[in-house]
Amino acid sequence: MRYSSVCSFHFARMIVIGLLALSSICSAADRPNVLFLFADDMRPDAIAALGNPAVRTPNLDRLVQRGFAFRDAYCMGSTVGAVCNPSRHMLLSGMSLYHYNPKQKENTFGDVMRKAGYVTWHLGKKGNTAREYHKAFNFSDYLEDNKERTSGHHGRTAANRTIDFLQTGWDRKQPFFVYLAFAGPHDPRVAAEEWMSLYRREEISLPANFQPFHPIDNGWMSGRDEKLAPWPRTADDTRRQLHDYYGCISSIDHNCGRILACLDDLDELDNTLVIFSSDHGLAMGSHGLFGKQNLYEHSMRSPLVFAGPGIPHGETSAFAYLYDIFPTTCELSGVAAPSEIEGRSQAGVIRGDRESVRDTIFLAFEQGQRAVRSGDWKLYRFPLVNHSLLFNVQDDPDELHNLADAPQHQQRLSEMMSLLAEQQRVYDDPHPHTVAAPGTARIDLTFFEHLAETAQSKTPAGRPAKRKNRE
Repeated sequence: MRYSSVCSFHFARMIVIGLLALSSICSAADRPNVLFLFADDMRPDAIAALGNPAVRTPNLDRLVQRGFAFRDAYCMGSTVGAVCNPSRHMLLSGMSLYHYNPKQKENTFGDVMRKAGYVTWHLGKKGNTAREYHKAFNFSDYLEDNKERTSGHHGRTAANRTIDFLQTGWDRKQPFFVYLAFAGPHDPRVAAEEWMSLYRREEISLPANFQPFHPIDNGWMSGRDEKLAPWPRTADDTRRQLHDYYGCISSIDHNCGRILACLDDLDELDNTLVIFSSDHGLAMGSHGLFGKQNLYEHSMRSPLVFAGPGIPHGETSAFAYLYDIFPTTCELSGVAAPSEIEGRSQAGVIRGDRESVRDTIFLAFEQGQRAVRSGDWKLYRFPLVNHSLLFNVQDDPDELHNLADAPQHQQRLSEMMSLLAEQQRVYDDPHPHTVAAPGTARIDLTFFEHLAETAQSKTPAGRPAKRKNRE
């Protein structure tokens, strides 16, 4: 008798679970598809429609022109040199830098969308995000990163596989959530002639904050990315790097356009929420740097664009973190975001219901760099050498004029230091912003001379020894 009761209970339980699943799928049928295109190492100004006419991005331009752009979307930073790793963990968990758990299995971005009735599909880079996050997708696979980057056609393989899924792998009974993480324009940057020929190297403008050296030792001067070009930085070499970079971005733009055209052919574009962003920015000669292991605006900000049903055309300077994309996508799709995540939905900002959901941005890189931004003001702190930079980013968007020593700004400096300490407590930052026995911030030029000799004697890390299809 007891066995019969137990069986009846489990049978009833299975029926309830099945009905709940069916209900989820039925309600999901009314939701928009979601296409999330995610680049690697793409500066916030690397789309023409966002203010850089030097780069050719016609497809992303059209996305911006029919969508809503966040001008101040930030990666919070990194505890390691590979900034892409923590950035993606934060993105997919909805948690901040010191709070995400790489072993988390439930309530990740893919898990939530799948349980809401979406067919979830992921294709991306190898090894820079915990596999548990990707296992939550119905389908998850990885690109051969270097093969993709050196093919001359950044994004082509990724786009081919995405288009194949949309045309033959998706049965159209449920909405899709596609998360496509491109391998570029991360180095090695090899673009085919059709992309490189869009640019004349000698005509490429240098960044307004181009410098031959970084003015102080930021603790990462000999890091991998900083070895991609010799010291001192020259205008010619920086233009060469930008030429390669822009060529790769144009290739990615072309392949984004192919995916969007596929959706249009399937008559699904108007029913698809399209999101474009990047894991972080990149210096590319700004402030004498080439990597992303710094907290300047060019390296911690990313382009962030939402376009699709119900999304108005516009832009905002409201602060956002990349890990806000998770709850924002949920709200725009009619999906309940987990209550425990730290990301905040920016849907109200997009719809015009709210001016902002954040008033402060906190940034961190390893132990040696911290920053905080509030309104127009930004404090950039180097704890290991007890050195501060203070910028008014409204008046000085290129962060060239340090006001930390100006007598008239000492009160502001003190307030920003207090705000930094407060933000460190909020996010459980384990490292101090000031040390008792600081090192020197002064640059040792003999060190750079050694780096320059080393760079010229062998191929820099991450670049192929011979490059095809280049001027």
